[in-house]
Amino acid sequence: MKKCFLLLIAAMFLFSSCLVSKKVIFVEDMLPDTTYSMMEPPPLQIQNGDRLAIVISSQMPELAAPFNAGVGSYQVDGKGDVMTSTTPRANKGYLVDDQGMIDFPILGSIYVNGLTIDQIKNIIKHQLIKEKFISDPVVSVELVNLRINMMGEVNRVGVLEVPDGRITLLEAITHAGGLTVNAASNRIRVIRQNDGEQMVFVNDIMSRDIFESPTYYLQQNDIVYVEPRDAEITPKVQQNWRYVGTGVSLLGTVFAILNFIK
Repeated sequence: MKKCFLLLIAAMFLFSSCLVSKKVIFVEDMLPDTTYSMMEPPPLQIQNGDRLAIVISSQMPELAAPFNAGVGSYQVDGKGDVMTSTTPRANKGYLVDDQGMIDFPILGSIYVNGLTIDQIKNIIKHQLIKEKFISDPVVSVELVNLRINMMGEVNRVGVLEVPDGRITLLEAITHAGGLTVNAASNRIRVIRQNDGEQMVFVNDIMSRDIFESPTYYLQQNDIVYVEPRDAEITPKVQQNWRYVGTGVSLLGTVFAILNFIK
């Protein structure tokens, strides 16, 4: 009886250890009160298929209105100043076509592929002044369709919409619900398109080296794939292990009671 009881206790510990999941600790090699250098966030370069929200402002709103799609009506306030109610194409934006061009009101086609947001601002501002349309234009440009594809061992697989145009790899994992218990946190792949070619970067988020990775700051259309640590454990298998563990625990309790009575 005593030997059987000891064997059951050992079996309980064995099954329990199979069900315990390892908690992932990000950048676990960082020391407290220690400063570490980080990469400067690279400027976001516009690609074919991107959508840009572009708004032109001026001290004379009626001059800027024709360049803003969705202009409503003119209004005159009590001081006699002219105001315009505008509805910029923030939802749809200006699509960058396969030739890397956008079709902008009055100015026509503008090549933007490979340019940064600031470069596009300067091009539009320069053309407005050169053509003497507006002498004091203020140009606002935003990327409105930054998307990151999350795949593999994350709790919410799918496409992340990034409204502010910038996101890090750690933030993307957080927005995807974190890693699963079977995630290999040292084998997180980022697949990126660069000059028409696909490149793969492997990241270890448990190491502080992640801050120096070229894919720490994600770009539009990046694919984040978290590799599995082991063969995938299906929910049915997990449930069976729980049943086995519960059964062993009950048997151990029964043997303990019997041993106590004896």
